[in-house]
Amino acid sequence: MQQQRLVILGAGESGVGTAILGKQQGYDVFVSDKSAIKTHYKNVLNQFEIEWEEQQHTEAKLFNADVVMKSPGIPDTVSLVKSLREKGIPVISEIEFAGQFTKATIVGITGSNGKTTTTMLTHHVLKEGGLNVGVAGNMGKSFARQVAEESFDEYVLELSSFQLDGIVNFRPHIAIITNITPDHLDRYDYKFENYIAAKFRIAMNQTENDYLIYDADDEVVVNGLKTYKVKSTLIPFSLKNKQENGAYIEGNNIILTIQNKTITMPTDSLALEGQHNTKNAMAASAVAQLLNIRKQTIRESMSGFQGVEHRLEKVLKIQNVQYINDSKATNINATYYALESMTTQTVWIVGGVDKGNDYAELLPLVHEKVKAIICLGVDNSKIIEAFGGVTDLMVETTSMSEAVKIAHKIAEKGDNVLLSPACASFDLFENYEERGRQFKAAVRAL
Repeated sequence: MQQQRLVILGAGESGVGTAILGKQQGYDVFVSDKSAIKTHYKNVLNQFEIEWEEQQHTEAKLFNADVVMKSPGIPDTVSLVKSLREKGIPVISEIEFAGQFTKATIVGITGSNGKTTTTMLTHHVLKEGGLNVGVAGNMGKSFARQVAEESFDEYVLELSSFQLDGIVNFRPHIAIITNITPDHLDRYDYKFENYIAAKFRIAMNQTENDYLIYDADDEVVVNGLKTYKVKSTLIPFSLKNKQENGAYIEGNNIILTIQNKTITMPTDSLALEGQHNTKNAMAASAVAQLLNIRKQTIRESMSGFQGVEHRLEKVLKIQNVQYINDSKATNINATYYALESMTTQTVWIVGGVDKGNDYAELLPLVHEKVKAIICLGVDNSKIIEAFGGVTDLMVETTSMSEAVKIAHKIAEKGDNVLLSPACASFDLFENYEERGRQFKAAVRAL
């Protein structure tokens, strides 16, 4: 039998992981990246004797593929991707490719916000419960590489809409949709319904033996359930209404009932603060309950969890001013949560690459909680337009150290300085992690 040819577009973590798994599974593998490949990844590809090219796509080497895995960062609208599809060559995502080579139980988590925290929280509780569980998605080793090199019985996967766009047969046994708010609309023809459809793909291959855990307070998700034919068993969670088979709040307790088993947890024992984190805890606890983790372990895991870097991360208190790193807030909704959780006057650092943001919904919170806005981006015109008359002070900056120094001058005792950009970071930083690290370094240098 002739070797199948696997072509990989993009030599980042998911691309290199897929290359290793493809090679292991007997494919003829070729990796092509339009940009320069990081030295570390070149070394890995060479070590596994995988052919690669950088700073170009040689079409002759791509169009003889049996299957193409493209990195989630490459839009479907790129002419190369269109040409491949026109020639009938399947273009899939890493999770679709890797999913076929593991028998592990998969928990897939998607949503506009909260998915990283929910992913980490779910992994934490399953691990504490003694399961042999891996975690992948937008952190650490790629899913494909773990399938190649590890032997986990369960995986908790954080899944973006871009990864879900590229699935055909991928089917998580347990899926979570944390919420859906407008995000990445630049990749979906600026049509919110296209983005919603992408998120619901997480459940498209599920059967009645699978589960979909979702936010019953989110109208977009609830309406989506009417539009998309979901076959799986539904497990809603809500802060507003009682749920027969799911999670809700009664007094100061979370009540979670699944398959006639009920667990009660006091909300004040949760390690993470804020209503959105109560929801994240409900979703993670529901997974744990489905996978038969002991009630006591679930409670202990929810109270002992350490949180996620760059997500409302308290950095330092200097002269009684709290500096908070929320660099992971790359959209309006995430920043909404951040501002909502501020209990004192706040100096807000905002800006970056705007993905079609509508800042209007932040206006009441900015009015109430923000004393000064520091813009940190190459183009701040939309932010200035939106909040020009709302705060007393607005300053434009082009570097993190400058932004933090100005915030330090403006902030008074008892205030917060919050980095919550509501935008992508690619104008001034490599990614949101680098942006967050620079913020922390600048704060420590004060």
